Amino acid sequence: MKKISFAVPGIVPEALQPVGVISTSDGRYVFVALGPSNRIAVIDAKSDKAIDYLLVGQRVWQLALNSAETLLVSTNGNSNDVSFIDIRTLKVLKSSQVGRQPWGVAIKAD
Repeated sequence: MKKISFAVPGIVPEALQPVGVISTSDGRYVFVALGPSNRIAVIDAKSDKAIDYLLVGQRVWQLALNSAETLLVSTNGNSNDVSFIDIRTLKVLKSSQVGRQPWGVAIKAD
């Protein structure tokens, strides 16, 4: 078992709190919600290294993939929104307001 470390420029280490984790079924990526850092770490599963940090809403908690694994959704509790990330480009597409402090997310199969 390897230990994966996170380092985001300008973010204190105490704010890098892994709280939600999900991986793609093809074993390519692991996504880690990093709580108060407002980031999702993108891990290359082959090298076990963080390859990107995606800025989403405040206090990202949980993650879900759609059934085609083309879209990642994060819940951002303190900004009261969810963010949508394109898995192919690893870009945040948009964030949408959803109500008070979303904590979990589930996506119904197509």
